[in-house]
Amino acid sequence: MTAKEIIKLSIFEGKQIRKTVHAEEWYFSVIDVVAILSESPTSRQYWGKVKRREFTDFQLSPVWVQLKLEADDGEAV
Repeated sequence: MTAKEIIKLSIFEGKQIRKTVHAEEWYFSVIDVVAILSESPTSRQYWGKVKRREFTDFQLSPVWVQLKLEADDGEAV
C-alpha cells in the first residue's frame, strides 16, 4: 500500500480534516483542525501566530513530524 493510498479524510461537522498513517500511527493536519476550530479563513497564518505566541522557547521540529498531505488542488503540501 502506498502512502497516497493510506491518506484519508476525516469529517468534523461537515468539514474535512486530512490525515495519514506514519509509523503505524494516525496523524492529522493541524491546519485543517485550526481552520475548523477557529473558523479562520487564514488558518495557516492563524497557526503560525499561535506557534510564535505559545512556543517561543520550544522547537517544534524535533518533536513534531511534518508529513506531506494532499491539498485540495492535488498538490502535496
